[in-house]
Amino acid sequence: MARKLFIVLTAVVLLSSVLRAEDTKKKVSDFTLEDYNGAKHSLADYKSSKAIVVMFIATQCPVSNGYNGRMVELYKDYSSKGVAFIGINSNKEENAEEVRNHSNEHGFKFPVLKDWNNVIADKLEASVTPEIYVLNSKLEVLYHGRIDDSQRENRVTSKDLRTALDRILEGKSVEVTETKAFGCSIKRIK
Repeated sequence: MARKLFIVLTAVVLLSSVLRAEDTKKKVSDFTLEDYNGAKHSLADYKSSKAIVVMFIATQCPVSNGYNGRMVELYKDYSSKGVAFIGINSNKEENAEEVRNHSNEHGFKFPVLKDWNNVIADKLEASVTPEIYVLNSKLEVLYHGRIDDSQRENRVTSKDLRTALDRILEGKSVEVTETKAFGCSIKRIK
């Protein structure tokens, strides 16, 4: 009898901790930014997606630029599966024309939004480029961190963003919800 009670209590404690963890996911407030052509995009516009990938990127950062091809491939591989991609440029010295030219030069098919005054970067506490946030339809953060574990593509051993997206598309919870993003610091307006 004591063993059964122990098992039931253990199950209740585990279930309540899982439910509590679900309730404590960081939620992102809706925001609206303009892309480099002046068109407005709201985060809520993408709520019907299976996942929303928000990528803080830069035009001048060599680390972010080292990921340009990988970002294009991620978009190509996952956008047809219902995953939305949004690039955000929060660097103060990178203007809309530079962002447009950079996006066109590298074949970005996803919108790249200009975060003047780094308001969204500040809200999300984004600090480097590239830095990734994966959200669900409730705008809860399911994954935050890096795209993968190496700036050099031939040395990648952990494709963190792909793993998170695959789990989401399989209807499973993301096992590794946070990794350490690395890159150039976002050049903020103080």
